Amino acid sequence: QVQLVESGGGLVQAGGSLRLSCAASGRSFYSSGIGWFRQAPGKPREFVAVISGRTSYSTSYADSVKGRFTISRDNPKNTVYLQMNSLNSEDTAVYYCAARSAGGLGFTGTDFDAWGQGTQVTVSS
Repeated sequence: QVQLVESGGGLVQAGGSLRLSCAASGRSFYSSGIGWFRQAPGKPREFVAVISGRTSYSTSYADSVKGRFTISRDNPKNTVYLQMNSLNSEDTAVYYCAARSAGGLGFTGTDFDAWGQGTQVTVSS
């Protein structure tokens, strides 16, 4: 089982950037797919981005963030990053990272086995 801790959230002005980190512990990190989800107040949780495990490093993004967000992983550091550029008020949410032991890409919450506690991102206009 992978344990996850997110960091890097905060308050940023519209048009700005943030980089979120997802630090993982556990032997299965290398083979786990890692996804980012977010949940804004009063809205359901939504998929943001995902990166596959092992060395294939396939990625996929929600249409709302494509071209602005980049997901990457550093396996020696057991960390996955979400670089977020050109932020706008609609990106305001609690961001969660999640691990998928099956390793490939996943797009819904039920595709993932473990979750972090979340980190708040607030974009001011």
